[in-house]
Amino acid sequence: MIKFNDVSKIYQIGDEEVRALDHANMRISQGEFVSIVGPSGSGKSTMMNIIGCLDMADTGEYILDGQSIARYSERELARIRNRKIGFIFQDFNLIGKMTAEENVELPLIYQGVHASERKKRVQEAMEKVELTGRMKHRPTELSGGQQQRVAIARALVTNPSLFLADEPTGNLDSKTGKEIIRIFNELHSQGNTIVLITHDEKVADQANRKIRIFDGCVEEVEG
Repeated sequence: MIKFNDVSKIYQIGDEEVRALDHANMRISQGEFVSIVGPSGSGKSTMMNIIGCLDMADTGEYILDGQSIARYSERELARIRNRKIGFIFQDFNLIGKMTAEENVELPLIYQGVHASERKKRVQEAMEKVELTGRMKHRPTELSGGQQQRVAIARALVTNPSLFLADEPTGNLDSKTGKEIIRIFNELHSQGNTIVLITHDEKVADQANRKIRIFDGCVEEVEG
């Protein structure tokens, strides 16, 4: 599903050349639950942005579902981001003026889904994250864990083939973090592909496979 062939991403900071990704090679198959773990500044965010089609590699090739990303137009990439990938962020990225229900519904509005179908899918998504009793609440009326559940519901409401989670437990206490990981395990058991990006080794260990990144270099973690 995801394949990096010798991918590099280089930033020029003053006179210094920083290799955020340095000839990275990686494969993730459909249906896998994989964590990408590394310290701050290791290249995790750059890797996430490339996997999520938010940025492009400088050299090398990123293949998604058998197709090189370089062949897509910007409009096609936007369609992939909206339909194929469910993004989940550390800071939730919810819209404060909207209720939980409205936040979850928003991607379906962008897709042009009919109102009755939107209502059905939002209900199903909120049921999966066990938050139907909070649908009319705004983000400020929800705990951090509840906000992250809303963010997960927003990601899964479009039925994406890939969930891309960037430090999803980073702003949560350990108990709430475990609840979020439990939801990911349930999504994985239903056949979803999940890529979890984290600096936390304990969180990374919850995945079925672990990939380590350090100074832009990627390696598989055995066992």
